[in-house]
Amino acid sequence: MAPRYSVSMPARQSLPLLWLLSDARNDAVLEEALSKLPTGSGFVFRHYHLAPDVRRARFDELATIARQGHHVVVFAGNEDWGADGSYGPAGHRGTGLRLITAHDGEELQAAVEDKADGIFLSPVFPTASHPGAHTLGVHGFHVLAQQSPVPVIALGGMTHERARELDWPRWGAIDGLG
Repeated sequence: MAPRYSVSMPARQSLPLLWLLSDARNDAVLEEALSKLPTGSGFVFRHYHLAPDVRRARFDELATIARQGHHVVVFAGNEDWGADGSYGPAGHRGTGLRLITAHDGEELQAAVEDKADGIFLSPVFPTASHPGAHTLGVHGFHVLAQQSPVPVIALGGMTHERARELDWPRWGAIDGLG
């Protein structure tokens, strides 16, 4: 199926450069964070911690705010809630734009073979999501990202400062956009 983009992202435009991902940790500040994102950024709604009906209601609230900023709205999961795309591991079957997660060379290759439109490659730096986990580091990230024929989005401990250190144009954060 061809990607289904909203007016926020015409079909021939590349992926947004900046992505905000939702999480239980940043839920209280998401409305403000979405309103401060540069026009045309990306928003990945995860909120795995919520019950399905509450999750749907929260998605609808945040998607409305995101669309006011002309952001691309992506949903973590296989449901079609009117998002511009889906987010998950290789093999997930959401609709629209397909953003796939990868943590190493094998997962990166699986994402490419699964026809990802973009790949979230992580963790680049230490992160609160996975304390003590092995990180790719600047060099490891670049080695893997440069092997990808599709756009790669840096994730994991990313902040504006770390994005400059990484010298990679496309990145996302959970906590690092405050």
